[in-house]
Amino acid sequence: MKPVTTYLDASERFESVRGRIGGTDRSAFALAALSAVVAFLVVSPMFWLLWRAGTVPPTEAYDLLVSSRTALITANSLALTAAVTLCSILIGVPLAVLTTRTDLPYPRLFTVVAALPLVIPSYIGAIAFVSMFGSGGEIDTLFGTTIPRVDGLRGAVFVITLYTYPYVFLTTRAALLSMDSSLVDAARTLDASRIEAFRRVTLPQIRPGIAAGALLAALYAISDFGTPAFMRATVFTSTIYWEFGGFNVEYAALLALQLVAIVAVILVIEAGIGRDEDASGGTGRGAEINLGHWKWPSMGAVLSIGVLTLVVPLVIFTSWLIRSVGDPIPSLEFQPGFALNSVYLALLAAFVACLFALPVAYYSGRTNSLLSRVLERATYVGFAVPGVVIGLALVFLGTRTLPSLYRQGVWLLVFAYVVRFLPQAVGTVRSSVLQIDEGVIEAARTLDAGPLDTFRRVTLPLIMPGVIAGGVLVFLTTMKELPMTLMLQPIGMDTLVIVIWNAQNALAYRYAALPAFILIVVSGLTMVVLLRQEGYDIT
Repeated sequence: MKPVTTYLDASERFESVRGRIGGTDRSAFALAALSAVVAFLVVSPMFWLLWRAGTVPPTEAYDLLVSSRTALITANSLALTAAVTLCSILIGVPLAVLTTRTDLPYPRLFTVVAALPLVIPSYIGAIAFVSMFGSGGEIDTLFGTTIPRVDGLRGAVFVITLYTYPYVFLTTRAALLSMDSSLVDAARTLDASRIEAFRRVTLPQIRPGIAAGALLAALYAISDFGTPAFMRATVFTSTIYWEFGGFNVEYAALLALQLVAIVAVILVIEAGIGRDEDASGGTGRGAEINLGHWKWPSMGAVLSIGVLTLVVPLVIFTSWLIRSVGDPIPSLEFQPGFALNSVYLALLAAFVACLFALPVAYYSGRTNSLLSRVLERATYVGFAVPGVVIGLALVFLGTRTLPSLYRQGVWLLVFAYVVRFLPQAVGTVRSSVLQIDEGVIEAARTLDAGPLDTFRRVTLPLIMPGVIAGGVLVFLTTMKELPMTLMLQPIGMDTLVIVIWNAQNALAYRYAALPAFILIVVSGLTMVVLLRQEGYDIT
């Protein structure tokens, strides 16, 4: 009887293992299907944009695309992007070197000062500088001076650079802290000058970091809507919005497709420049550069940037709060409901984004397959596409297919937020999934726990910190989003950014002060989350 018992026991074990394997296959298929649905939803606005642009007769589309106005818009947008990227590199890289490779006093303080411009959204800085230094601004009104005007394309380059160079600064600084400094010391022992050692040794190693930061600066510049709109600069984002508001939707759709094509080219260029074959890791900081008599000018330069990007706007906002100029405008008076609406929309966007991110991040983190990588990358499409383009695409969707949702409720706007900011949640959740010990999952499965039960009782608690971090990032970023909110805002539901926009249009800047302060605080929290999530060391 013993061989029969052994055979029966083995058969039961085989059936149990086969059941677990079958369950694993079914759960993997379900994850892949859910991830595919999420990826399709994220990419779907581009289909609507293509459909709307495809309704334009070919001859008319050609005439619009080759018109002198389109050429001007394209040239201005490319010039803005190139100038902001170059200026961000020229500011960010030296600051990164100063705070990591020199004997600059108080490096932690100056690192924080150099990174703090990320606290202020660029359009908040734009409204401050335009009101004070733009044509017809307070400097003109009070003194009639002939200082260079901070408006137009030149003003947009100036303001966007001030608030985007920290991307280059942070990524370059991270690369400098992780590179092998002994190679630089070796080059110096071979009588290479500091400049030659930087060019031939340091620069190749930190090039991926510079390229990553430059990509972020370029994408921000080409997709920024608020700053060019406030500065009256004729670029893609502002023109798309004005054409949409003027009911010239065909031209807006064609411009949007052009903008998406330019963004794709930027991504391809960065992929080529940012190769990391020459990068090397290391822990040594190497010999510090003695600044000598350049120490005080260096400290003054960093502090000057902090004053220009932070102190000047805050002083301007404060002056708006403590004085009243012009007739009161009741519709712009601050109401707690503006902040509550912003918080409500941001909470909904964060919750939905985390729900969408879970299957994609878990499938990508647990399955190293081509399909999982493709589906994960598809969710990043919205992050690369400017918000004004996503807003325009969903306007087409709402007006043509879902009129009951267009500006009649919050869900179309929340969906726009999710499409745009889903990668923030996917990235943080996937990082948490990759850190899970495979043995913990296998132990739960050997105890006959099903896939759903294992996920609920074991996996979800382990990845919850990543889910929360992703939700916080989506929440804080949603609070600041301007173009999609303007285009899809539910009727009668004003938010902080809507009030700022309306105050600027009415030239009643004092009404933008309190909403701007609230958004600055929100942005400050965003930077803290970003620094902790990405592991930046500012010590």
